[in-house]
Amino acid sequence: MRIQYEGLALPVSSHLADAISTLLASYQQSNENTAVLNFRDPSYSAEKGGYHPVEIRLEKWGSQWKLCYITDFRFVGAGLDSELVKDLDFDFQAGTFQDITGYYPIETALMIYPIWEENFLTYWQHMSVYEVELS
Repeated sequence: MRIQYEGLALPVSSHLADAISTLLASYQQSNENTAVLNFRDPSYSAEKGGYHPVEIRLEKWGSQWKLCYITDFRFVGAGLDSELVKDLDFDFQAGTFQDITGYYPIETALMIYPIWEENFLTYWQHMSVYEVELS
């Protein structure tokens, strides 16, 4: 199973592509043309904090999977007034980057994306903070 990561507007690493590919292969969903991976820290809450939930959507094009978007969520507000919102959204299909301040061309994220990816891979692969679900 191959994830296409070359030629994207952001420097998606082979490490992330390989990790996602391995994860998709473990689910054995060869009939599906889309996959949404949800990474959740079960203890994350508005009150206690924790590791932000992440969602990654892919679409199958021929024999390859293409990244559609990667979205990092966070809680804003406190208590009953808190809500889960997009913190960072790297939308490869639309060519946009969104943070808490607004929408921008995806190239705006050239400096922040590698930092985000390195942190995400550390939390997922080395610290095992996430429960992962495929839909």
